[in-house]
Amino acid sequence: MDFALSEEQQAIFAMARDFARERIAPHAEEWEVAGTIPREALREAGELGFAAMYVPEEMGGAGLSRLDATLVFEALAMGCPAVSSFVSIHNMCASMVAAYGTDALKARWLPRLVTLEAVASYCLTEPGSGSDAAALRTRAVRGPAGWTLDGSKAFISGGGYSDLYVVMARTGGEGPRGISTLAVEAGAPGLSFGALERKMGWKAQPTAQVQFDGCTVPAENLMGEEGSGFRYAMKGLDGGRLNIAAAALGGAQAALDKALAYTGERRAFGQAIRDFQATQFRLADMETELQAARVFLRQAAWKLDRGAPDATKHCAMAKRLVTDTAFKVANDALQLLGGYGYLADYGIEKIVRDLRVHQILEGTNEIMRVIVARALISEAA
Repeated sequence: MDFALSEEQQAIFAMARDFARERIAPHAEEWEVAGTIPREALREAGELGFAAMYVPEEMGGAGLSRLDATLVFEALAMGCPAVSSFVSIHNMCASMVAAYGTDALKARWLPRLVTLEAVASYCLTEPGSGSDAAALRTRAVRGPAGWTLDGSKAFISGGGYSDLYVVMARTGGEGPRGISTLAVEAGAPGLSFGALERKMGWKAQPTAQVQFDGCTVPAENLMGEEGSGFRYAMKGLDGGRLNIAAAALGGAQAALDKALAYTGERRAFGQAIRDFQATQFRLADMETELQAARVFLRQAAWKLDRGAPDATKHCAMAKRLVTDTAFKVANDALQLLGGYGYLADYGIEKIVRDLRVHQILEGTNEIMRVIVARALISEAA
């Protein structure tokens, strides 16, 4: 078994890391305070091929594998996990448009999505459904002129900011088979947004409730088959979980790097604090845990790329393991800096706040355990 990255993969990682270092990290605090990511920065990411990484090349995308994409999101998160995750969500939407959009929808939107001239948001979660996503209540009714939507979506990254919203709505009866996917364009009649959410982390991402009040969209904006939307959403989430895990990994790596540098500079009792065995043991554990998480994440991505029958289980395991590990490592890094770790000037407290939500979104880590347990029971039956 070969665990080495190819030369091309190393180059992809290096390109993303350099972009994060030069164009994201110096502005991460500024964008957090502003509560938004400049469009120009996103377009620059699009110019490097980071807007539609697993959209096929013949459609204008980069045609990368899921493993390749995790390398990009890990590297981007070294500059800011919130920015990396925002780009990840856009990629998930762009790939859904490419896979399930009508010819008319793709012609109108893909050229802009693959360059990040246009930004897309993923709309599944609702105020009353939470982890029970199949219980969503937003409804779409077909009429002579297209579809009319009523309902709302909660915790939407890019709410009020994005140009296109990939929306899961109920077009049939109860349960997952009554759900379809529709593309709702910014400015559609009846589309509105709640106030920007005040959050613990991910503050650079504008997040708001998305509301549909008799919102009308053309018939051609139905994506794929009617009644298959929940399946599309879950298929997208396998990759989304890997991306969120990769972004957590990159944030934790940045925190470890900061802690390693600080403990070499900070002196106490006549020596650098990383010369104390207790500090060395903690640093060693942090490094070991991150490397183990990285290997597991890449194995899960490898399985998803190959369509392995246990890919969904491994994506869930990777999301749970990596995000829990990354948050712990970032929190340990803060502890190593002591009081300075609590100050915004050192950058670690932001990473800790940003990484906390990675244990919640794309399915909480409790739901990841449910998915894994069900798979185990099914395999044993």
